[in-house]
Amino acid sequence: MDGATRLDIPSVQDKVSPEEWAIRVQLAAAYRLAAHYGWDDLIYTHISARVPDGDHHFLINPLGLMFDEITASSLVKIDLNGNKLLDTPFHVNKAGFVIHSTIHAARDDAQTVMHLHTDYGIAVSNLKDGLTPHSQTAIPPWSVVGYHDYEGFAVNDGERERLEADIADKRAIILRNHGTLTIGRSVPKAFELMYFLEKACKIQVLTHATGLPIHKPSEASIDQALVDLTRVAGDDGADTLLWPALMRKLDRIDPSYRD
Repeated sequence: MDGATRLDIPSVQDKVSPEEWAIRVQLAAAYRLAAHYGWDDLIYTHISARVPDGDHHFLINPLGLMFDEITASSLVKIDLNGNKLLDTPFHVNKAGFVIHSTIHAARDDAQTVMHLHTDYGIAVSNLKDGLTPHSQTAIPPWSVVGYHDYEGFAVNDGERERLEADIADKRAIILRNHGTLTIGRSVPKAFELMYFLEKACKIQVLTHATGLPIHKPSEASIDQALVDLTRVAGDDGADTLLWPALMRKLDRIDPSYRD
């Protein structure tokens, strides 16, 4: 990041636990990576991560910062009622608070919640059939995705109950006419699932754009792919293999997310 245009954000590393700081760095990295892959939407949409303090407190981006400006120290720590828990000049987007607090409260495994408004993700959210398992890339996210109908901008507390019901035990959600969302037991897991969900949406839109007949895989081959996935993917691959590689990429580009 150019030093002339970089925001002066004081470090909070000495004000939080080492465990919280580690989550802050991972979450800031997720924002920078989202910007790198072109998933950002100006200052809107959110990625949140629960703080390991046992009280369902979580970190979320401050309203007014671009994703490529996010640092570990700029993230805002709030409780499930939206109250800021650490002194900061920044504010939180109400829409982000409603969606993310609902999921963090409802799911103990929701360490990280990632929500995007990409062109391809929204395009698939507009389709009646939603995501279809017509490519190898689509099969893993298709197998864990649910749907939530559009109710307007997510700023009304009345939507919480329906959102929670639609999420149930799903690891990914397509928010109809809105965008995509993933849930992970860690920042890396939520990011990896979103990567393949977004790629699957792009492939689906590009495939339909050809106007040509679509070759659909058999149900047996889809079932076999899911069996193969559990055999080769491993439960910790996102954390131990993919994420360190992504952070090395970020460190080569701009390590200021760690500040």
